[in-house]
Amino acid sequence: MDQEYERRLLKQINHQNLPEGQLAKSGGATCSPLSVKSGDRFIPIRAGSNWCINFHYANENCQSPNHNHRWKDAGSDTGKDTVAYAALLRNELLGAGIESVPNLHTEDRRHIVFSQDTHSLFRYTVHTKRVPFDSGNEVSPYSLSPLSNKSHKLLRSPRKPARKISKIPFKVLDAPELQDDFYLNLVDWSAGNLLSVGLGACVYLWSACTSQVTRLCDLSVDGDSVTSVCWNERGSLVAVGTHKGYVQIWDAAGGRKLTSLEGHSARVGALAWNGEQLSSGSRDRVILQRDVRTPPSAERRLQGHRQEVCGLKWSPDHQHLASGGNDNKLLVWNSSSLLPMQQYSDHLAAVKAIAWSPHQHGLLVSGGGTADRCLRFWNTLTGQPLQSTDTGSQVCNLAWSKHANELVSTHGYSQNQILVWKYPSLNQVAKLTGHSYRVLYLAVSPDGEAIVTGAGDETLRFWNVFSKTRCTKESKSVLNLFTRIR
Repeated sequence: MDQEYERRLLKQINHQNLPEGQLAKSGGATCSPLSVKSGDRFIPIRAGSNWCINFHYANENCQSPNHNHRWKDAGSDTGKDTVAYAALLRNELLGAGIESVPNLHTEDRRHIVFSQDTHSLFRYTVHTKRVPFDSGNEVSPYSLSPLSNKSHKLLRSPRKPARKISKIPFKVLDAPELQDDFYLNLVDWSAGNLLSVGLGACVYLWSACTSQVTRLCDLSVDGDSVTSVCWNERGSLVAVGTHKGYVQIWDAAGGRKLTSLEGHSARVGALAWNGEQLSSGSRDRVILQRDVRTPPSAERRLQGHRQEVCGLKWSPDHQHLASGGNDNKLLVWNSSSLLPMQQYSDHLAAVKAIAWSPHQHGLLVSGGGTADRCLRFWNTLTGQPLQSTDTGSQVCNLAWSKHANELVSTHGYSQNQILVWKYPSLNQVAKLTGHSYRVLYLAVSPDGEAIVTGAGDETLRFWNVFSKTRCTKESKSVLNLFTRIR
């Protein structure tokens, strides 16, 4: 090599490697190449590189926005494999020590935070301290796999099956003359798998087992119409509220009317059974409680609402009755008192949607109308509000899942949607659309897996919303005799 060319090359390299302070002091003076010791290779310094941030940016940019949206909504196997692969790389390159794949449904991939790496990615020195082979990140010399023990645990970790809720109803039935009235309750599902629907002046029964439809009663002879229907807990009797203020009790199996109860001076829009007792709420602002086995004169009158009573629900322990009215009030009644024990006035619109939690004693949820649009949760044991959320549209009905801590809400103005919520996080699990009118009616199947919704578009739509969980752990109690049979 030409000596003059070699001298200029070394001068240029030395000039680039000098710090800015030394360059300023030198004032651009040339340094002798013989006075500076330098090598013939340039090794970049990576000590300041943050590989966790680089991984984060790589995950952000590796997928298109449409793919990310599908990944978040469906929780597909591809999305789970992507997260597992990223965690595996972190284990092998960064020593993150991840042993399980994060849950795709509860954590957004963009916000998953793994443990920070405490070691450099590239090392130019050899550690003399030996690590035992049973440690998490050390590979045994007898192992046929180059992966660490942590990565093996990661690959063997169980993956939670993806929760998929179909956004298409599995059955749609025509329901002519199904009224578009917010204050009525015209759909209910019995324990015997019979669906009762009030259509105009008639009540029809639809069997979910045989899909057979039978007409239970016709009130057009009396010039009356159906305003509410409700099954008793055993599914043998159905109560029918009418526009003229009557409450009729019908035997579903025999198809005959057992009795007709008077007492209301206006339409009966809400009904609720409590064993052999039947509570009815009317536009006359009165709630009547009657035992169907006793004479009609033996009744309790509950007066607390100033406008129409449009929602009634008994608690699972049969001790408390929750009532909602058009006066924006939510009242809780004791089974032995004529005055409400609690009164909640936080809603800004009519309270029709009411549901007691079957999982937590004393937990009550209510939903407000168009001017309120909120779900509000109450602890009736202490009388304190718990939390609330704005749903964005009128809340028409509420129901809890029997097997999981989830609930479903149906809505009216202005989105007409069906929402599935997790409690207590209040994260939306699914949003179902299909009705073109307000989703005013809701009932849950006896097995707790499906729901039926009704709307003013004169259709009934059946959805698979809740999953029926079964206990897979075998009870080890000595009191369980079946586990000891061989």
